[in-house]
Amino acid sequence: MPKRILVGTVVSDKNEKTVVVKVERKVKHALYGKIIRRSKKYHAHDEDNSFKLGETVRIEETAPYSKQKTWKVIDRVLAGKVAAIEADV
Repeated sequence: MPKRILVGTVVSDKNEKTVVVKVERKVKHALYGKIIRRSKKYHAHDEDNSFKLGETVRIEETAPYSKQKTWKVIDRVLAGKVAAIEADV
């Protein structure tokens, strides 16, 4: 089964190796037809504590790390593009 990948904004980085990511989606109201925003918060694993408050990130569904953490941060998203991270060789 393919892993789900979502894009959201980091709203909390206070926990050790964990960030809280808010993912917003737009849905059409069933009766009135107006487009409304719905959001959900996901706890995602951040091994190096490298992601900070306000950054836009991609998260991927994984096997559970803990009771609430079943997502992992993949990378940052910059203006519609994925940030290239260079390795020090």
